[in-house]
Amino acid sequence: MMLARWLEYLAFLAIVVALAKPAGLYLARVFEGQPTWLDPVLRPVESLIYAVLGVRRGDEMSAGVYFCSFALFSLLGALALFALLMLQMALPAGPADKYLTTPMTPDLALNTAISFATTTTWQAYAGESTMRYLSQAVGLVSQNFLAGGAGLAVGVAFIRGLARTHSPTIGNFWVDLVRAVLWVLLPIALVGGVILMWQGVPMNFAGYTQAHTLEGPSQTIAQGPVAALELIKNLGTNGGGFFNVNGAHPYENPTPLVGFLALLAIAVLPASLTVTFGQMTGRPRAGWVLLGAMVALFVGGLAVCDQAEAARPEHLAALHLVGGNMEGKETRFGVADSVLTAVVTSNGATGSYDAMHDSFEPLGVMVPLVNMLLGEIIFGGLGTGIYGIVMIALVAVFLGGLMIGRTPAYLGKRVTASETKLVALYMLLTPLVVMCLSAIALVAKDGLAGIGTNPGPHGLTEVIYAYASSMANNGQTMASLNANSLFYNATTGVAMLAGRFGLAGLALALAGRFAAQGRLATTSGALPSDTVSFGVLVLAVVIIVGALNFFPALALGPVVEALQR
Repeated sequence: MMLARWLEYLAFLAIVVALAKPAGLYLARVFEGQPTWLDPVLRPVESLIYAVLGVRRGDEMSAGVYFCSFALFSLLGALALFALLMLQMALPAGPADKYLTTPMTPDLALNTAISFATTTTWQAYAGESTMRYLSQAVGLVSQNFLAGGAGLAVGVAFIRGLARTHSPTIGNFWVDLVRAVLWVLLPIALVGGVILMWQGVPMNFAGYTQAHTLEGPSQTIAQGPVAALELIKNLGTNGGGFFNVNGAHPYENPTPLVGFLALLAIAVLPASLTVTFGQMTGRPRAGWVLLGAMVALFVGGLAVCDQAEAARPEHLAALHLVGGNMEGKETRFGVADSVLTAVVTSNGATGSYDAMHDSFEPLGVMVPLVNMLLGEIIFGGLGTGIYGIVMIALVAVFLGGLMIGRTPAYLGKRVTASETKLVALYMLLTPLVVMCLSAIALVAKDGLAGIGTNPGPHGLTEVIYAYASSMANNGQTMASLNANSLFYNATTGVAMLAGRFGLAGLALALAGRFAAQGRLATTSGALPSDTVSFGVLVLAVVIIVGALNFFPALALGPVVEALQR
């Protein structure tokens, strides 16, 4: 069984790495304006969009203007979605009002609007009992495309900052956004959506079905335009499910092929951006080093989570159970698929899941929690993952430069005091937001009320998990936390905004400073950034930074819970 599980894990990783190069080179061509095979179809559409928006393709932006455009676009998207959700009961099509048992309150609507506009897709509601079909098919699907495309645009702009020299600009946000949606997300989503419908994912506006079970009682089977949401939710590293149980629902994940394609949709594009990074900066090996570090961290997380979930739970030994921890897991997925999905989705800033992580063993749930706390550095979100891992590389460069007595430089760009301050702020923002909000929740009456029946270390883990997921713009949750309250809707919204705009703002500011620099000549005394030894240094920095920032919280949460078993 162990061999079968690891063959599945390694096969997935092998496919991701194999696809990284062609996908990464394609992305480089798209965002450098080079010809692609889709140009004859998409160029006229692109020109029409620019004409409507009043965008001039050749006009470029400074880092500050780029960020303001990104933030304004996201704000307008959030406001439009908020308005749609507040008016959704007036929309036509299903489901019938009697099935919408969760009211769309203003705080829930605002939290959901922020969630989807930031690609977090944190869901404090059950889709089938809260959302109209058009709310999902128009509001949520459009944000999956637009917010995902905006994130990819920011990632590419960050790469340009390291690729350019003596440049006051890093690109045009509106051009990057349009090309991200038209050349990348839309074609893959259209083809993928057709495959999903072929595999049995429904795409309809029918009423909910009443089925009579063999036991006698009737069962309500929710329907809807599920296929419209499914592929793009993963491709855009969003993850919000059409149904409450997300990828565990047979309509969202009916076959092994659908499940495997969903995981590839999450991981391939973020992984391929390391190749794009190497191609656009003229240092291909540096990109492969970053991808290698990601893969090593991914395998380490898989090993820990697999060991925790595949072993027989010690607290159930008296029941003489055989096999691993199957609580909260679909029998059709088993341990292997559940573990792989948990690790992929927590690394990919994509909150889709096919098992209840609240039922994982303490050390098993610690893996997705750590992945999110580290801040999207293992593949990561669409666009955000590349600047997350480069920030770690810059810390490695700084430490390595101190050890060899040289001014730190990365790819010929000097890391001076100003750049170091931006990197330090970036590295400290996640622990600051997550730990402060968790502390407030654990002393506030409304925060403690959400923990419910899980006090102690498990309840602490739930709270930290919620804010780590929101800050990482991931969205997955330990479902036993009652998060649909004014307190959690407000505080998780703050974390989502900080994770999206705080981190992106710092990354773009750094990109602007790098773009304005020249490029240092490579000498024998410089610290190489394209060697195995540098990759090992990057891994060491991940471990050191993670331990310094989060070990006390982890020790009081999942580690203590594991020792109590």
